Amino acid sequence: MSDEQRNTVWRFAMIFTIIAVGFVAVIGKIIYIQTVEREQWLKVAEKQVPTHKPIKATRGNILDCNGRLLASSMPQYYVYMDTRVPALREKEGALFKTTIDSLAQDLATIVGDLPAAEYKARITRAYLNRERRFKVCAHRINYLQRQELEKNILIKKGKIKSGIFFEDQHRRIKPYGLLASRTIGGIYGEDGVGNSGLEKRFDKELRGVDGLSNIQKIGGRYESVTVEEAKDGLDVVTTIDANLQDIVENALLIKTAERGAKWGCAILMETQTGYIRAIANIDRNKEDGDYYETQNHAVQRVEPGSTFKTIALVAALDDGKIKITDTVSITRQPWRYFTVQHTDAHQMDTLLTVRSALAVSSNIALAKLITRSYEGSAKKFVRKIEKMGLMDSVYCEIPGADKVRIDVPRDTVTLSKMSYGYSVELSPMQILMFYNAIANGGKMIRPMLVTSIQQNGEEIKRFKPEVIESSICSSRTLTDIRSALHDVVWDDHLGTASKHLWSRKAQSNLVHIAGKTGTAQLFIPGHGYSSKRHRITFVGYFPEENPQYTCICMIEDPQWPYDAGMDCGSTVRVIAEKTMAYTGCYVYENGVRKLEKR
Repeated sequence: MSDEQRNTVWRFAMIFTIIAVGFVAVIGKIIYIQTVEREQWLKVAEKQVPTHKPIKATRGNILDCNGRLLASSMPQYYVYMDTRVPALREKEGALFKTTIDSLAQDLATIVGDLPAAEYKARITRAYLNRERRFKVCAHRINYLQRQELEKNILIKKGKIKSGIFFEDQHRRIKPYGLLASRTIGGIYGEDGVGNSGLEKRFDKELRGVDGLSNIQKIGGRYESVTVEEAKDGLDVVTTIDANLQDIVENALLIKTAERGAKWGCAILMETQTGYIRAIANIDRNKEDGDYYETQNHAVQRVEPGSTFKTIALVAALDDGKIKITDTVSITRQPWRYFTVQHTDAHQMDTLLTVRSALAVSSNIALAKLITRSYEGSAKKFVRKIEKMGLMDSVYCEIPGADKVRIDVPRDTVTLSKMSYGYSVELSPMQILMFYNAIANGGKMIRPMLVTSIQQNGEEIKRFKPEVIESSICSSRTLTDIRSALHDVVWDDHLGTASKHLWSRKAQSNLVHIAGKTGTAQLFIPGHGYSSKRHRITFVGYFPEENPQYTCICMIEDPQWPYDAGMDCGSTVRVIAEKTMAYTGCYVYENGVRKLEKR
């Protein structure tokens, strides 16, 4: 082998040896890392894994029928500062020192919760302590305040140089305050799950879908990288008219406070559609005596008292058990029926027609008429009410709405009490629905609170009025019962909601109203029914000649003197007059009908 060949072999041998040694070294290093340094590098790897952070979806709005906000999520912001950013430390903190005074002054002026000197002291202290996530403002600021702060000379330099950044939070607000508050409902926390009212019923639609971001350390800084965008919640459009809601709430509040009542409820319903245009609930606070919306009495069942007499008479009239012209005798003395005595608030010795019996709201007359009609067949009485659709009124957009309780009585004594509204329970909403059917030509429509679901102003789901019963009774029965409800308001001699001395009750010279009063003794646990404590009601429709609205007012435990027609009837009258003025429907002056426009 020549010298040249030996040199070539030698060089290849050297190269091969170097490669082999390197390969062995790499394998050795891998084995070393996998055994000796394994835990150390696993910890390092964990620090490099992105931190997942949800991007909160903005909760949808709840709107009135005209698109005005009833509930909305408004952005608010926490202001933070990373005092360790290099730009604030360069040249012995020159940038920080030259801008701290203007920053403190702007915070004091725009946020206004602390003086400028206090802001300067707090930020300087955080700067010296090298705090990474210092909360500049103790409270959240709104969008307008953020815009003003972003004009500050330091903040304008951006997050990287100033260290100041904003974290948004969405706060649920109700622009109209307590207006329809219990119906709109609330949520857990600032942006949580709906816990009552429409917020709970439509929580899935309102909540939206959260997005996702990763928090990664890039170039020595933590940055948020969006992985999946959040999908904001949908908007719920209600049937409520904010102006009518204001009318109803004010009228109810004035009368309930005037009587020092425990609570009050009023509902205004559009006759032909079933749309609830206003729904008010107020409760007296035991501590300060003021009134607030704390419970939704509109969907909580109670013993209705005399408003149930209309339901009982419709059943008996439609079954052919009685006629509107039939007569029944009443006296000033209680009427004893087996083990119970029936009494009248309006005592008289006379002979009443069925029509007059409803107008004067005689308990004795109704007890006689219903027991005479259904004695021995009480089940038929209840089944007739079921056929009218009243028992089917379970669904309501308000969660927790009570079902009607009208049980088949075990004895005729219970049947006699049922005839004038005891031993049965209905919510104000269910009572209103029945009277609305009378106003609507016999067609019973389920009350509606929501008309549609929208996304960015575009309708994606529409809710239509639901007819429960096309006719609750015959046309003859309807005519008869409407004539009796007319007399309740317009018969000055017998009507419980007609004129009385100085009180106008439900009579109005602007709009004709027909309806029924109701007074029920309150049941006090451990003591039984109280003859001095009552629940009073008036439910009616207007204009009587061509009904556009049905309205109920119920007041619990008012202080004496009180009267269902004088208090609840006058409240519905005020609501009716103002509703007509607002909507431009037909009104009456001196008995002449005319149309007024807004």
